[in-house]
Amino acid sequence: MSPRVSLCDVPSVSAAPASWLDTIIKGDCVAALEALPAHSVDVIFADPPYNLQLGGDLMRPDQSMVNAVDDHWDQFASFEAYDAFTRAWLLACRRVLKPNGTIWVIGSYHNIFRVGSSLQDIGYWLLNDIVWRKTNPMPNFRGRRFQNAHETMIWASRDQNAKGYTFNYEALKAANDDVQMRSDWLFPICTGGERLKGDDGKKVHPTQKPEALLARILMASSKPGDVILDPFFGSGTTGAVARRLGRHFVGIEREQEYIDAARARIDAVEPLGKAELTVMTGKRAEPRVAFNVLMESGHIKPGEVLHDARRRHKAIVRADGTIFANGQAGSIHKIGALVQGFDACNGWTFWHTDRSEGLKPIDDLRSIVRADMARAS
Repeated sequence: MSPRVSLCDVPSVSAAPASWLDTIIKGDCVAALEALPAHSVDVIFADPPYNLQLGGDLMRPDQSMVNAVDDHWDQFASFEAYDAFTRAWLLACRRVLKPNGTIWVIGSYHNIFRVGSSLQDIGYWLLNDIVWRKTNPMPNFRGRRFQNAHETMIWASRDQNAKGYTFNYEALKAANDDVQMRSDWLFPICTGGERLKGDDGKKVHPTQKPEALLARILMASSKPGDVILDPFFGSGTTGAVARRLGRHFVGIEREQEYIDAARARIDAVEPLGKAELTVMTGKRAEPRVAFNVLMESGHIKPGEVLHDARRRHKAIVRADGTIFANGQAGSIHKIGALVQGFDACNGWTFWHTDRSEGLKPIDDLRSIVRADMARAS
């Protein structure tokens, strides 16, 4: 990652990646997106205008004014205008998203259903809707209705046939006390020292998102080194979290005040080290190691006898990488199933070596080979 965040004009399509990675692009999001290289982004996090349709000042019961979202960038002439804007930026995002990339969009009840409809109309494929339940939501100051205590996020792949998108299932499950991570997340809204404030003591940005929320999103759906795009960069939460977690980022923002705050914020972030950023993976994500690799690396030798855990069955290792038992030769899986009279068998856990320390599953030897491969890389 670059030591400082730079500010750049809208880059040309032919620009080298280094010219726009880890930068904040000032300008209209659609124009900036159209100038970025196609299929260049791994994950998009979008926090678009909510189109709150606030009319007049919002007052507390004590008649003090609420610092609500009444900025010009959140105002649209009609639902049709908002839908046209939504479709334009979603199409531009889809062009820069890699075939195996994913997009996250967050919103309130004012806009998230319209955004979801546009996502599906354009061709994105919805993977999940996530409810961010706020531990400390702002109370309602107008109308007799339920307190607005949550926001909704949509997680989608580029299309229905997208393969290989990142979802760090095992890491999320381990972090959640070995229980599957649910689609309802509990986080406080951004307050205290994390909330950026100007010299006048007022909030720099009215809808600044908590870093914990972005951290879970990036840890769930990206890997170190991935490129994270935020087309509505605001105060730079996405960039700050991406930098800390060893991801690249590119932000797009129109307002200079927000750009200045985001740039100072991200420059102050200290990235985590490689050990802290290593993502836990399951067996399927580990490199494939065939049985013959154990022989080629000297962990098992031709002529060695393999046993099951109870020494009821045995097989001889042959030089061609097969094993022989009961008059037949084949793979560790096929012969494991044969001696038991089963249709299938996991030979890695069924067969054991008999060494001075006793019986050990050959899967232990495979783990040693994988560790050697990781060190070599």
